[in-house]
Amino acid sequence: MFLEKDTNIKNRGGWIEVICGSMFSGKTEELIRRLNRARIARQKVEIFKPHIDKRYSEEDVVSHNANAIRSIPVESASQILFYANEFDVIGIDEAQFFDSELTSVCTQLANQGVRVIVAGLDMDFLGNPFGPMPQLLSIAEYVTKVHAICMQCGNLAHVSHRIVDGEKLVLLGETDSYEPLCRVCFNKARAALAAKAKL
Repeated sequence: MFLEKDTNIKNRGGWIEVICGSMFSGKTEELIRRLNRARIARQKVEIFKPHIDKRYSEEDVVSHNANAIRSIPVESASQILFYANEFDVIGIDEAQFFDSELTSVCTQLANQGVRVIVAGLDMDFLGNPFGPMPQLLSIAEYVTKVHAICMQCGNLAHVSHRIVDGEKLVLLGETDSYEPLCRVCFNKARAALAAKAKL
């Protein structure tokens, strides 16, 4: 599907892969898996993350299962182009936190023959499309949507419901701040919050 064993990737042209889903769905785990396979295939690999993501490590990309891979934290999407020379595969984690330039950066890299693998939340805590993710999903050749388990009913979850107060869009947190919910449980939770606000 992803031609991971092809070490002459630049002669084939680049492409964009997007891994999306809610928190705790395994996005970063899948990103690390694909990058490690590319390294086994002797491809030159680099990974980037937004500098604001310091939950587990200032430099490493770390999954919730504690798997880690060294990365370069950057402040803007355009900085990725500065570091991205001579690589066959570029990984980008927490894409939702990047600015709108990320779409053009990924396009430019793919046009240069680079395989670009992007992981991020497709929706914010209100269930709305998050940051540059909608544009990335529309231009990607490959899209993988992964799911967590709903913490209320056990069905597949696709929304990251915030369980602490605050309407700020970006609030870094883990299980103390968010829980994955399915559509039905998410709608119930939002309705309960709306009713509480009216009291």
